[in-house]
Amino acid sequence: MRKLVRSAAVMAVAAVCACDVQPAGPPKPTSLVLEPASFADLPGWQTDHAAALLPGLKRQCRRLAVLPADTDLGGQGLAATYGGQSGDWLAPCHAAANVPPGSDAAMRDFITRRFTPYRIATPALVTGYFEPEAEGSLHRGGAFQTPLLSRPTDLVQGPPPATDPLGPPAIGRRVAGTLVPYWTRAEIEDGATGGSTRPLFWLRDPVDMFFLQVQGSGRIRLPDGSVLRVTYDGRNGRPYTPIGRVLVAEHALAPEDVSMQSIRAWLAAHPDQARRVMDTNEDFVFFRLVKGADNDVGPPGAMGVDLTPGRSVAVDRHFVPLGAPLFIDTIDPVTHAPWQRLVLAQDLGTDIVGPARADVFLGSGFAAAQTAGLMRQAGTEFLLLPRP
Repeated sequence: MRKLVRSAAVMAVAAVCACDVQPAGPPKPTSLVLEPASFADLPGWQTDHAAALLPGLKRQCRRLAVLPADTDLGGQGLAATYGGQSGDWLAPCHAAANVPPGSDAAMRDFITRRFTPYRIATPALVTGYFEPEAEGSLHRGGAFQTPLLSRPTDLVQGPPPATDPLGPPAIGRRVAGTLVPYWTRAEIEDGATGGSTRPLFWLRDPVDMFFLQVQGSGRIRLPDGSVLRVTYDGRNGRPYTPIGRVLVAEHALAPEDVSMQSIRAWLAAHPDQARRVMDTNEDFVFFRLVKGADNDVGPPGAMGVDLTPGRSVAVDRHFVPLGAPLFIDTIDPVTHAPWQRLVLAQDLGTDIVGPARADVFLGSGFAAAQTAGLMRQAGTEFLLLPRP
């Protein structure tokens, strides 16, 4: 069985979740328990704008079509049996090509004919992430002093451990033929990488750089008003430490007040301590420039497929196969209205752990950032698997 190709996009597992700043929760469940369900059990199934999923599904199907049929997409138990390999999705993808765009009824009819819904027994935790925007320049000067770095030439990525074939790979650098840990965040900021990397951009704010790394991608607005996109291109392999937990431990923030907004506000109000706090997270993400990116969609996710705002989610592929449709029932943290919609599992994240975790890609811009910073909702998830 072939594993999903670990391209730069696949390694977005490193950092794509704003929820990582939250305090630690209880131990995560270790198995995927699926309960039989019908489409009538899905709250909001008849009112969701299901046709909005079709463009992202067709992009995904084009990606799956070029993969070997035995490519491992993940999943556990029934999910692995019916949706764990790319070949399992060929028939639904073939049928999706004939679904007329813009028709919610046609999309619902396609889904009900081709998929079987299962309720994930574990209560869901739904969070959100977004594509941030930062001010930057192609040249160092004036206020632009923080480098956004490319992937170092001496960064080595080995295979995942034999005990966890779906887990993160070994990452480091070779010294005298031995793989040793790569430099920490603080060491990289102090220039330890030497000439093995180069600045793609120079940013105005080091906090912007930190949160670009947390999200794993972003847009850089240049002084002339033009915007370029960067996306994940590797990490240093060091452990990820949510700085929200650090601020709680230091009594700088109360646990109930931790959010992306509160963390950014604290860092801005304490510039003399900001680097020390950010450096407690040794994890460091490197980027590459995305040329010819479509601004109507998001950056590539873990499948190498451009993400669809509000319709793409990061999951834990130990339990849920990449590419699988899910139906999520939760609450919008801003409007407090029901948030009930069909989504696709197209991304991964370091803190997205467990059978009922969904981190929703919410797009770019201020509104997406505000919602993502607040979104940490309980809910229910339904997994849709291809009919045998």
